Amino acid sequence: MSSKSSNFKNKKTSIIGLGRFGHMFAKLLNKDLDLCVYDSEEDACSRAKEAGLNVVTLDQALDATFIIYCVPISQFEEIFSGHKDKIAANKDRVTIMDVLSVKTHPKNVLEKHMPDNAQALLTHPMFGPDSLIGGSLEGKKIVVDSLNMNEDDYSTYIDYFKSKGMEVLEMTADRHDELAAKSQGIAHFIGRMLEHARIEPTEIDTLGATRLNELKNQVANDTWQLFDDLQYYNPYSRETVVKLTEAQKAIYTRAMPNRIYRDRLVVGIQGGKGSFNEEAVRYYLSRTPEEPFEIVYLHTTENVLKALETGLIDRGQFAIHNSVGGLVQESAWAMAGRRFQIVEEFGIKISHAIMIRKDASFNQIDTVMAHPQVFAQCKENLNKKYSKLNQKVGEGEMIDHAKVAEKLAGGELSSNVAVMGSKVLAEINDLKVVEENLQDQATNFTQFLFVERLQKL
Repeated sequence: MSSKSSNFKNKKTSIIGLGRFGHMFAKLLNKDLDLCVYDSEEDACSRAKEAGLNVVTLDQALDATFIIYCVPISQFEEIFSGHKDKIAANKDRVTIMDVLSVKTHPKNVLEKHMPDNAQALLTHPMFGPDSLIGGSLEGKKIVVDSLNMNEDDYSTYIDYFKSKGMEVLEMTADRHDELAAKSQGIAHFIGRMLEHARIEPTEIDTLGATRLNELKNQVANDTWQLFDDLQYYNPYSRETVVKLTEAQKAIYTRAMPNRIYRDRLVVGIQGGKGSFNEEAVRYYLSRTPEEPFEIVYLHTTENVLKALETGLIDRGQFAIHNSVGGLVQESAWAMAGRRFQIVEEFGIKISHAIMIRKDASFNQIDTVMAHPQVFAQCKENLNKKYSKLNQKVGEGEMIDHAKVAEKLAGGELSSNVAVMGSKVLAEINDLKVVEENLQDQATNFTQFLFVERLQKL
């Protein structure tokens, strides 16, 4: 160890924050320095004591002349700003060092809150508990940026790092964040994607697959707070995330072809058998009678768009707007979270009937179930003619009045329930039509979207 770096032995050093990295870093530095540690969490202090570290109070930690902050990125400003007055009371010149994985944020915090008797060294050790094997710093990289240190002190710290066999990379905070977004940020993003997809090792893994699983496991050992902080506090992360998302979308369109079923067009629709959605899709497909098709009854727009994304269907259809009822909220919410392309928008005229089971008397009916759009389109007539009926919208697939009609006919709903929708439902499910044409306007049109998977970019 050089004469400069040996000066560390005479410095009272403290580490504030004993998470996974802080605990590891304290054990490494404890070999060389007059070190004490502090954490606000009792469990962290207990683990530090068991590891033979000198656990002290916050006041004692802030009395050191070399203070290393190993705290979460998002908590750094609140923590440091709360410490600055006690640091200012120190009679000696104090060196502040942070180890945050972003650098422009701590730079801004320190420039804003650092007392006059302090100087700061921005660092990012490019290793962690999962990558440090054998407890040696040999060959490990550390990024450093002198914020306001005098030249002699700065070289002392650099000499110390090098004496431990570390590769010191001097660069500005802004340059660090730009590069980190393209390296560490990508690793965390992909690792979390693999974790979310529940990718697990197999007995035929290639070297590449093995390394991906290692990446997933390494990232999963870090907290979600670190992931969130990397995205929020690195000003270059958003650009990287957008690029990765666009790339994933492009690869998805190659891996999931626009048409999986070659012998027929498989179309999933928002409604069930006998619904207006079925009427609409049959009208739409009648324009290409030469092409065989299959209709899959999926009952909700969310089900349609999910099936489209996962390749269970090749086309989808759902209602989007009605001339009386306005926007179909169910579809709007589903569209917000799914990826698809619009092939065409088209409309058909809608006519509503109210139906009951044939073994039921209308005097016993106290509830009518239908899609909320049905109630919106028949609001005035329902208030005028059937105001005593409780209007009910089903949950999940039961939002589809075709599913309600099916359940009613099958005895799975009480006979005191009526259903509203296309009168075709009565024919299919052997129900009795009480009244037709209950829509408030004769020119009652619903617009539908016919959609497909994203095309190759």
